[in-house]
Amino acid sequence: MAVVMGDAGKHVKPENALEHIVGYSCYNECTVRDWQEHTSQFGMGKNFQKTGSFGPHMVLAENIPDYKSLSIKTRLNGKVMQDAKLGQLIFDIPKLISYVSKAIPWQAGDVLVTGTPGGVGFKRKPPIFMKDGDQVEIEITKIGVLSNIIKDEIT
Repeated sequence: MAVVMGDAGKHVKPENALEHIVGYSCYNECTVRDWQEHTSQFGMGKNFQKTGSFGPHMVLAENIPDYKSLSIKTRLNGKVMQDAKLGQLIFDIPKLISYVSKAIPWQAGDVLVTGTPGGVGFKRKPPIFMKDGDQVEIEITKIGVLSNIIKDEIT
């Protein structure tokens, strides 16, 4: 899920963090797995051009009184691969906002992207990897559906 910041802030306290949010949206963070495994850090595998999508719109935070009650699903070619509640995040959104704000001040319009629920394809037995032409959908209750078609990079 994407969390869109409405108010700037540094050293945000967890108990005040939700006040800084203007809205929520869907986010699809696709990882280039062979690059992710180059080092012990995931940075390169998660930062390729055109591997993250955002949208299709933003729902105002005032319309989502309890983000933890929302469900998030990922479908690959119509098959549910991930299904969880946002209340199951290892690090809740207020803690994430607070933690980041200790090093980087939030600005209006900044976006925080939460973690991935269980069911990631490469952890499955046998592993599942997306390929050219696959359709990926991220659906979050009360927010909407983000749909993308996987496209191989032309080199």
